[in-house]
Formats: sequence, C-alpha cells, structure tokens
Amino acid sequence: MNRLARIVRSATPSTAVKFRKHAYGNSGVEEFLRDVLAMANASVEGSRYIITGAGFDKKGRKRMYNVDRDDFSGKPAYQSLANEHIEPPIRIRYQPVTVDGERVGIFEIGDCQDRPYMMRVDYSETLRRGDAYARVKKSTVKMGRRQLQQLFEKKFQHAVSATNIEIGFPGDIIHKDLKVATRCFDELPSMVASAKLHELIDAKSRVQASASNTMVARLTHARLFGTDSPYEDRSTEEIMAEMRQLERRYKHQDDNFLFENNATLIQLVLLNQGKEELRDASLTLVMPNHNAFHVATQLPRIPRDDKFIERTPSEQSGYPGVSLRDGSIQASVKLGDIEPGEPVEVFDLPLRICVGNDLKGRRLGIQYSVFAQNLRTPAQGKLRLLF
Repeated sequence: MNRLARIVRSATPSTAVKFRKHAYGNSGVEEFLRDVLAMANASVEGSRYIITGAGFDKKGRKRMYNVDRDDFSGKPAYQSLANEHIEPPIRIRYQPVTVDGERVGIFEIGDCQDRPYMMRVDYSETLRRGDAYARVKKSTVKMGRRQLQQLFEKKFQHAVSATNIEIGFPGDIIHKDLKVATRCFDELPSMVASAKLHELIDAKSRVQASASNTMVARLTHARLFGTDSPYEDRSTEEIMAEMRQLERRYKHQDDNFLFENNATLIQLVLLNQGKEELRDASLTLVMPNHNAFHVATQLPRIPRDDKFIERTPSEQSGYPGVSLRDGSIQASVKLGDIEPGEPVEVFDLPLRICVGNDLKGRRLGIQYSVFAQNLRTPAQGKLRLLF
C-alpha cells in the first residue's frame, strides 16, 4: 500500500495517471466506463491509475478529498461494470489508501496489451456499442476510424489464427461437455425461513377469534422458531414485508450453502496448438441466467463464531470476475501469455456454481471468447453443462 500512497503523493496528471476529486458512485458510471476505456487505450507501457479523492486547487497545489468508505463496498461493482460493458476484458483493482489523513481511492488498471478496448454493449444514448476512447496527455478523446484501424493493423501484423486455440474441460482429452450434479434447495437458509413465515401466516389466517388467533400464533411461533425467540404480535402485512427482506438478510448464509457446501467447481483448460505464444490473452464466458443456476460472483464469506468473515483481497483476486445481467451471466479472466504445446488451466481459483433440481435432465450452453493481442479474431465456441 505504501507504493500506492507514493503514487498519489508524487504523480502528476499524465497519459497514465488521472486525478478526480470525487468518487464515481452510481451517478458516475458512464464517466467511469469512458475513463477506463481511455486509460486502457492510452499509448503507455505498464499499469495506469485513476485516483479518486485527489485534485488540484486554483494555485496548482494537490489536495486530498475524503472518499466515503461505502464506495469500496462493491456498490457500485466497478469491476463487474467493466466486465459487462467493455471488451476485451480489463482487470481493475480498486483500493483505498490513506494519504495525509484522508482516504483516497486508486483504480489500478493492468498492463493493457490487447488494444483497442471498446464498448461491447450500449450503456446509454451517448455511450454505445463500439465506442472507444483514448487518453492523450491529460485529455480524453473519442477514437475515430483511422485510430482504430492503426491499432488493429498493429495488432494483426503478426497475428495467430483462432483455429489454433482449443478450450474445454480438463481430462485425458479436452472435453466440450461436463456432467454436473443438481442439488435440492429445500434447505437453503432463506427458503427455510420463508417456509416458516408462510406457515405462521397460514396459522393466523385459519383462526378467526382474536384470542384463539393469538394463542395459535404463539404456539406456531414457538414450534417454528423455538422458545428462545420472543413472540411478536405482527400483522400478515408485516410478516410479508419481512419475507421480502429474506434474500438480503440471509445472503451470506445462502452463499455458504450454495458455493461452499454444495458447490461444483468448474475449471477449464486452454491449449495453444500454434507455433507462437498468445500474448496477453483473456477469456470471457457467457451463460444463460436461470433461477436454478447460481454462479458465485465472489468467494463466499467464511463462517466463524456466528459471523461471516470476508476473504482477504489476495484470495478474492484469484477468483474470476463475474457479472450478472437479466438474461445472462458473464465471467472473465486475464490469462497473460500462453505458450504453445501444453494445456494450461484458465482459472487460478475454479468458478463456483450450484444447480437446482429444476434443471435436472436439461443442458446449458456456455459461449466462450478468447482474446489476445496477436489473435487475428477472437477464438469463439460453445461448451455444455449436462445436468
């Protein structure tokens, strides 16, 4: 962290460093995406940095402006936003660092060798699919056809054919299909709690007399929640309101059930069958979104002494980036350079999924795209999970 603090103190605005007084937050997502594109497409070597909570006054003196702690909580999920909207994938780390007693934030964007980086989907009317920006000195400029053509020509000057790339599930041979066991979700903590509240509502509705109603409700409450849990005389509407909060209330318990106790670990391997290495390769997976198909967006917290403890940043950094959309789930990972000849594992930590019995007997397709600096076109194909 001292390294990042030194960057904040000593750096000046440049092609590789951008200062911003305030955090992006939910209202600044469009500006965040545009700035990340610009930094990734900048003509510099090595990492690039966006520093939030630091700026310059009218006399050119550097000032620190405290960034709220909540901005580092994952809301908004900056890495997921980049995964969802930008291709090829970009690895971003957002960390707080204290400088002169103030908390500032640093987006560290890894060495970007797979330019150009572009919007893969529309975000708004002013930030559309195919848009690309670049940072030049201290300014952000929209890239035109000529600039994009130059980058593509440079990229494909010594290009590798996508037909040389094989990807699939590991084994004696590389498989395109994988059998996955399904699970019963009846014991999912939020579902257990929901069933109890439904039963409590049924008990209240079956009895008409107010005195009997209270007695039956008390007995039902004691049976469902135990005598140690104090009874509260709540209306049906209040109980329904509590049910709507169950998913949030039991999030960590549900994550532990799905992605620790009942998880299937998914690993992939990539084989470069060409004669040249793939430079700065990355992989993107797109899977359908189904209410019985769960993919961990991060490693589940660890239960300890009736609490759930967060994993360390180094543990979390090994897990692939996962973002959820209404119709799909996307996972992405940076692979680095891939030498020819030997299969390599794609994920440092396998992707964690959990599949409900509603999908038993069915299959699910996974679309994959492999990008690389010297890959003429993305290597694309389809894998299948058989439930």
